[in-house]
Formats: sequence, C-alpha cells, structure tokens
Amino acid sequence: MGRIACLALAAAITVGPASGAVAKTLVYCAEGSPAGFDPALHTDPVTLDASAQAIYNRLVEFRPGTAEIVPALAERWDVSKDGREYTFHLRDGVKFHSTPSFTPGRDFNADDVVFSLGRQWRADGPWQDYAGGSWPWFEGLSLPTLIESIRRDDDRTVTFVLRQPYAPFLADLAMDFASILSKEYADQLLVAGTPEKLDQEPVGTGPFRLEENRPGAVVRYAANTDYWRVRPSLDSLVFDITPDSGVRFEKLKAGECQMITSPNPSDVAAIRDEAGLKLLQGRELALAYLAFNATLPPSDMTAARRAIAQAIDKQAIVADVFSGDAVAIDSVLPEPMLGGTDTAAAPYDAATATEAVTAAGLQGAKLRLWVLPGVRPYNPDSGRMASAIRNQLRAAGLDVEIVTPSPEDFANSSLTPDRDGAVLHGWVSDNGDPDNLLAPLLGCEAAGIANRTMWCNAGFDALLAEARATVDPSARAPLYASAARIVAAEAPLVPIAAPLDTVATVDAVEGYVVSPFGRHNFETVDIVGGN
Repeated sequence: MGRIACLALAAAITVGPASGAVAKTLVYCAEGSPAGFDPALHTDPVTLDASAQAIYNRLVEFRPGTAEIVPALAERWDVSKDGREYTFHLRDGVKFHSTPSFTPGRDFNADDVVFSLGRQWRADGPWQDYAGGSWPWFEGLSLPTLIESIRRDDDRTVTFVLRQPYAPFLADLAMDFASILSKEYADQLLVAGTPEKLDQEPVGTGPFRLEENRPGAVVRYAANTDYWRVRPSLDSLVFDITPDSGVRFEKLKAGECQMITSPNPSDVAAIRDEAGLKLLQGRELALAYLAFNATLPPSDMTAARRAIAQAIDKQAIVADVFSGDAVAIDSVLPEPMLGGTDTAAAPYDAATATEAVTAAGLQGAKLRLWVLPGVRPYNPDSGRMASAIRNQLRAAGLDVEIVTPSPEDFANSSLTPDRDGAVLHGWVSDNGDPDNLLAPLLGCEAAGIANRTMWCNAGFDALLAEARATVDPSARAPLYASAARIVAAEAPLVPIAAPLDTVATVDAVEGYVVSPFGRHNFETVDIVGGN
C-alpha cells in the first residue's frame, strides 16, 4: 500500500478501547471556520457545510448530486389545485440530538417546523433580536410577503398557505436556511436568557452532532447513532481549518487529512498523477458570464451584442483560466436545470468573429470591461479571464479597456443604469430552480438590482410569470426553454463557462457525491480498506 494510503488509514481508523470495534474518522481540510451553526442566519458556504449539511435536515432535500427534490423530514406533501397550499405530512420517530446541555423530551413534530420557519416569517417575536432583525435567505427570497400563513394542523401535519401560486416554493424549502431546529431546545434557551446558544451549540436531527468547535483550528462531530435514515458509516467527522489551498493539498498528500475541496487549478493535474489520491468532479449549477448594458452603445443593438459574443473564444478561456475544469457554454440555462438546452459552446473561428464585428460596425469601437479581480465560486481568476476576453476582442477589432474598481465601487457601478460597456460576473444556484437564475439576472424588475444588463423584455418576463405559477414541472420546462431562446436571440449577456466542482480524496474514501450547489455533505461517506 502507498505511503499516502497508509498514513490516511492510520489517521482515519482507530480501534475502540472498550469494544474492539474499528472506529472511522474522516478528517476534512476545510477552507475556513463556520461563523455559527444556525443556517437561517448565515450565507457563506463554509458555514452552511458545517451546519445545515452536517447537523440538520429539512422537510424536503435535494437528492445527492442532483437538483431533484425528495422527501426528508416530510414523508410526502400535497399541493392544492390552485397552487397556493402546500401540506406536509411529517415523518414519525425522528429524534433530535442529545447534547451536554440538552436532552430532548419528545421526537420531532409539527411544532419544530412552525418554529423554524415561523420565526423567520414573523416581523415581531422574541427571535428578531437574535437575528439582528434580518433573516437573509428568507427575506432575500421574498418569503415574508409570499407566505400568508404557516399552520399546524396536528402533530404530524403542517400547511403553508401562499398569497399566490409559486412553483419554486418546494425548491426554496430544500435550501439550507429551511433547516429544522428543535423548538423545545429554543424555548429552553429563551427561558435561560441565552438565545445566542442556538447559533453556538446546535441541536438538529441530521447525520452528525457537534462535539467541539475551536474557531480557526478544528470542528469535531460525532455520528448521530439515532439517525432516522441509515446511520453514517463514519463514527466521527473532523473539519481541520486550513485556509490556504496549497497547504490543504500538502496535508492531503501527507495523509493529515483525507479530503480537500477547491484545490488550486494548477494542482489538479498533480492530484490526478499522485498515487493514493483520486479526483472527483461534478458539474456545478453555476456560470461565469459577460453582462452588457443593453441600453447604451456600443452594446445597445442586438447585432452588436451577438457580434461581440461571437468574438469570445470560450474553449480557450476554459483551458487557460479553468485549467480545463469547466464546460464552455452558449445557453444561459444550464442543461441539468428544468428546461435547459444543449449547453455546448459553438466552435470559435477568428476570421468569422472579425467579419461579424465588422458587419456590426464595431471596428475600432470602444468597450469598457468591468471586473473585480480575484477568486469567485464561478471563476477561479476573474482578472485572468478579463485579460483573455480583452485580447480576443481586440484581435477582432474592438478597442477594449479593463476597469477594476474597488469592491465597494464595483458593487454599485456594475448595477448603475448609466454604466457603459460590459461586466464580467457570475451566478451560483441557490435551489436549482430556473426562476432563481433567470428572474434576478434578466428580469425587468431586477434591472439595476441584480440584472446588470438593464435589458427588459416583456415576452421573456411573461414566460417567467407563467412558469412561476405552473406547478407541473413538465409544463414549466418548455416555458423556461422558450425564455432561454429569447436570451440567446437577443444576447443581453454572454454565458462563458460552467465550472466543475472539484474534490480530492485519498483512495480509501468512498461514497462522497459531488453537489451541483457546491455544498459538501458527508452523510454517505465511508472509509474502506485496512492497514
């Protein structure tokens, strides 16, 4: 057995002193420390991995590796004919974690659902101060105004009544912020005057319970032996906090951890070649794109935008910026999503690109390219990508200037209607629903808010509105496909690439499934082999 595999197994497998049983521990080199453990309060992926994905469950969840919604704490659900009422029938016998500070007095029931979602829905109540007056996900999805009521029908049944039909509602409830917490534990904390412990000493129903959190150093979990699904194969899980990606790779090679995520693109080839290591990759529901200002020259005409798009060599960008770990795309709607079309980018031809730019009257035209350099979830090197696009457009005949404002200025200027040129930006899916992509990036109401193109198309908006009110996925899909075709025809933005989420493990790690949302879940992970 190779040195890495031996070290990894030595670190991961120990013999229990009492029973003689083999205990399995996975050490995951994480990018950072969690900011807390209440998923409703936090938006950063590191925190959501450490909380929602490890400690909690939701009424419905995404099937691993997909955006498909499947039952979780709710065994099943019914939707009324008018699409406004969602009734969830809850699973029986689900137990909350026991911790040094809390012993559950009952199993999970409807009270926990009403508490977990209701505290975010009501503008008043004892938990508003705890949240600092804001629930970022719940409010960002406009759920306070969408939901008319949250009703406890009985111990095993909860009904959400919406003010209007909203098909993405199930996908919203599968998101991390909708994790179910213990009302009994929350009430205990309120009585003790320590509500902040809900975010520090969590109690959930998920596959692991928190044992220790030392910020900047380590987070330790133990398997939930009463887990309602199959008990995790791992006995314990350790997040070794290692912010530097190069150091994470070195720790993986040395056997100090068994799994890392987000390695440097330049290290991916070395991981492939390293004996004892393996690389796992999966398509993320994310994209890097170039957003024009469709209301100002030189990009106020469809022909001009299409010509500029044609002059971008996406395959070259994937090879150079992503080191090949992305998919060059032409469709704004990624193929795995409902209504998604063939996303493969058309072959690039320099002569044809120059002809298109000339035909559009753009030879010598000035174009400012706004970019915030750095690493993004959808782009490993925004500055490098901007330089590549500038060089390609210059070769086709445009006069391109890169503009790099401060992060604060970029946030404001990139959304200003009088901003000229194009913005290099990106998107990562929150819930896998097409509305979560198309409405904020291109909807009329989002212009100047999240829609950096300032493009507004009444036909496009009408398709989104119809799809939003249509519950049947088979009826929604063609509506989104039609909306994507409008975007392709008018080219308010240029889809460039969809990244691959990259995870590296030692050979002994099995059962990990790459998430299209960039989340990291260890429920199905196992360590196999022996020393």
